Amino acid sequence: MAAALATGLAVTSCAPSPGGEGDAAGAAGGPESINVGIVYSKTGPLAAYGEAYYEGLQAGIDYATEGSGEVNGTKLNLTYHDDGGDPDKAVTVAKDLIGQDYKILAGTVVSGIALKLAEQAEQNKVLYISGPAATDAIQGINDYTFRSGRQSLQDVATAGTFVDDLKGKKVLVFAQDNAFGQGNLAAVEAVLGGQGATVEKVLVPEDATEFTPFARQLIDAKPDLVFAAWAGATSGSMWEALSQQGAFDAAPIVTGLGDAATFGAYGAASDKIRFLNHYFPGAAGNDVEKEMVSSVEAAGAKPDLFTPDGFVAGQMIVRAVEQGGNDVDAMVTALEGFTFEGPKGETTVRASDHALVQDMYQAKLVEKDGAWVPELIKVVPAGEVAPPEKK
Repeated sequence: MAAALATGLAVTSCAPSPGGEGDAAGAAGGPESINVGIVYSKTGPLAAYGEAYYEGLQAGIDYATEGSGEVNGTKLNLTYHDDGGDPDKAVTVAKDLIGQDYKILAGTVVSGIALKLAEQAEQNKVLYISGPAATDAIQGINDYTFRSGRQSLQDVATAGTFVDDLKGKKVLVFAQDNAFGQGNLAAVEAVLGGQGATVEKVLVPEDATEFTPFARQLIDAKPDLVFAAWAGATSGSMWEALSQQGAFDAAPIVTGLGDAATFGAYGAASDKIRFLNHYFPGAAGNDVEKEMVSSVEAAGAKPDLFTPDGFVAGQMIVRAVEQGGNDVDAMVTALEGFTFEGPKGETTVRASDHALVQDMYQAKLVEKDGAWVPELIKVVPAGEVAPPEKK
């Protein structure tokens, strides 16, 4: 196990020694350094999302510390650990880090892993900032868990802004049968069902590679609207199956605009799809986003769907250490109610349940120079798509 952990470990600047290092005094009277464990998908089915998160985190730490990697004289020692998309592996890594007296954990793009790490955070009283994992179950799960991305309820609420009246309509959720898909189903039932729609579902096994039978189920259900929730390497083949079976002619399909690798996957049906969107480069256009894009490109990468999630994680980590030092309870207090200018504009950590309230987008794909590229239709204000508050 030690060898496996060592293989997945990369350290920024100097390597932290296990525990103890945070006890020495820094320049401003705080700890000399704080170890921050980043658990993310360097490999596995969502590795592309993990890479975007990683690149954004580098840019966010650099931005929030003005390039120093330090907060009030305290050095941030970030170590990186591959969860491989495996919850058991992630828990093993988290327990090892907590055993080394890490006070802050962050990361993961996998909803099932985020829930497991949230359990570890509560049991061990460490700060955990989840990454792009969209499960709504993270919202308000415990005092020690936050998130740096959006959640399924915000996706669904954004989808609802495309229609005027859902009362009496049939909405079909087409999704993977995993925590992400089930979370989206629950969100559609809560949000669109709450607006009077009847909600049905086609949940596809996560390991499925042939999607024609599921496309036929969608068509046979004769919905008025389809909400598609999909992530990972099978996205392209899934959309191809829907297109080949004529699903786009059967009902309007609303889905989240994914990462750049998926832009060409919708083919000729691209202009028929209504896209809700968490982020694409240029969507916000504010100064912080421009700084993020510039930093990521300078590192030889390209910003993508989940780059802001990493960037915001960097901002939140710096805020927690700046205000809380090495005291986890003080870190929690520092983040609750924290409002800041992020790469998507004004962003707020809601104090009551740690939801991250942020703008969302309506977008479309347009053909340019032989490729499909996103174009902004509308910025949906944060308050219009904020998740219902959990007390």
